[in-house]
Amino acid sequence: MPSAELTPPEAARWAARAGLPLPDDRHPAVAATANHIHSVVAVLRELDFGDTPPASAYRAGKEKHDAAV
Repeated sequence: MPSAELTPPEAARWAARAGLPLPDDRHPAVAATANHIHSVVAVLRELDFGDTPPASAYRAGKEKHDAAV
């Protein structure tokens, strides 16, 4: 689902709403970072993890290690 990118003024508004006021010179960098994170998460959402068990199913220490390569 495509969405519009976060603009610097919107980034400033959301940061202020979260109690994190930003200096004016940081608005473009924060918006760019948020847009990058959003694009990465969008790709991850497209991956099919249907046959992958949840992390809680993994038992550390139960593996058999051998020297075979």
